[in-house]
Amino acid sequence: MTLQELKYLVALADHGHFGKAAEACFITQSTLSTQIKKLEGFLGVTLFDRSLKRVTPTPIGREILQAARNIVEETERIRQVAKHAQDPMTRTINLGVIPTLGPYYLPHALTLMHKKHPGLRLLLREEMTPQVLEHLNDGKLDAGLLALPVTDESLRVEPLFYEPFYAALPAGHALAAHAELTVFDIMAEKLLLLDEGHCLRDQALDVCGAGSRGREEVRATSLETLRQMVGMGLGVTLLPALAVDAGPRTSKKNIEIRPFNAPPPGRTIGFVWRRRAPFPETFEGMAATLKASLPAGVEPV
Repeated sequence: MTLQELKYLVALADHGHFGKAAEACFITQSTLSTQIKKLEGFLGVTLFDRSLKRVTPTPIGREILQAARNIVEETERIRQVAKHAQDPMTRTINLGVIPTLGPYYLPHALTLMHKKHPGLRLLLREEMTPQVLEHLNDGKLDAGLLALPVTDESLRVEPLFYEPFYAALPAGHALAAHAELTVFDIMAEKLLLLDEGHCLRDQALDVCGAGSRGREEVRATSLETLRQMVGMGLGVTLLPALAVDAGPRTSKKNIEIRPFNAPPPGRTIGFVWRRRAPFPETFEGMAATLKASLPAGVEPV
């Protein structure tokens, strides 16, 4: 029994047709049929029911197929491990990012990564902080871009930059007469917040004080919805610096943006990965690249 025969077994199960499986394996149909019969002879069992329109694994064939898949996948993992050892910046990374950061920071970050590490392939997944942390721990994600702090000791955290908050006010609001605001200025205003689960919601409440909870009447699922609601005169909100100039032009109508006086409230954005992840050089290289060129509007940490 060879690894190649197991690959043929998996291909036939996936395609359900000798001709299509042979084409996927770049061999002739007769060669594939011979190899499958050889494997069945070696194992002493029939692996496929050939009487149906679609070639289907037999009950024992399904059990053997699962073991074969595991072997093929582990073999590919070994090959990838060896490949990554030669160049840790040539690999695929599953990257999680929070929704209040992704649309505004990723264009900058992805451009940097593509220029500096063209062999690095990033698969992006936008989720709220609890889900990103969960999937970092269960292996579905390799790294994350999050607002700090992150207290999980199994994760390594590299702070990237400090992102100030700005006040978004309805046009004509009394506070718009000021060039700069203090946090105290907005503490008595109706505060529009994101829905439960968004870390930015908790950060805004920390900035404006616990009493803001009692004044909260409307919640939104995105920063762009919050922006529209402010433009309608429903209240005020906090926008992270990278989101201030983003979004469609129509969403910025009837809105006034004002900075806070120094030191401004804000959040620290960090790059996070598992401490025990193989080839930490990959993540250290990514973090160094992101820290070396920050987008406009944020501050180094």
